[in-house]
Amino acid sequence: MSAGPKDQSDYTRFITANTKLLAPPHVPEIRLHLAEESLPIWQKTEEELGQMNVPPPFWAFAWAGGQALARYLLDHPEEVAGKAVLDLGTGSGLTAIAAKMAGAKSVLAADIDPLAVASVQLNAAANGVAVSTTDRNLLDAPLEEFEAVLVGDLFYERELAGRVLACLAEAGRKGTRILVGDPQRSYFPTERFDRVAEYKVAVTRELEDALVKRSSVWALIPSAGSAKQD
Repeated sequence: MSAGPKDQSDYTRFITANTKLLAPPHVPEIRLHLAEESLPIWQKTEEELGQMNVPPPFWAFAWAGGQALARYLLDHPEEVAGKAVLDLGTGSGLTAIAAKMAGAKSVLAADIDPLAVASVQLNAAANGVAVSTTDRNLLDAPLEEFEAVLVGDLFYERELAGRVLACLAEAGRKGTRILVGDPQRSYFPTERFDRVAEYKVAVTRELEDALVKRSSVWALIPSAGSAKQD
């Protein structure tokens, strides 16, 4: 097993060696460094980077919720134009890039996975936009500096979903616009959100249970009950 990367350039080399610049099916305006197959990148991440305790390579795929949210932002730029925007759990940076292309004043792409941060930097450069990045965990941080918070496909685990919802609810109570792209994963609390758009997103059976995933964009209802996730 490799000793793992020692700096950001090693992450960059790993990404470019194991991905290709591809356009997500539902957002052809954007190109991302994506894995063509899921199993090889998963194995290589574990084998080559395992000693770094990096998470699975969620950054290597354009997930259905993220594609839906990116599509919505490009079609409805008024949601983010001129605003300071946070993309929470950014992964590949797809929605962060879409927000910047839609006219956001500034975009911070946040992900605790250092490979995701490197991926966002590569992908932003490939699309000619400026996106700031951080690997800080912002789920427990105040988000007052942002006028809009974006989340793509983060409601797939119970504990994570609860923390994300609590963070979003706190920001929403302070007037921040909260938009989530999600195909109604197991722990997505539909009762806390209004559906603002719906798309049929082409995906792969390697990652999903269908070739087309019905995915929606949801706006948080700030006053809808408690932020606690059962």
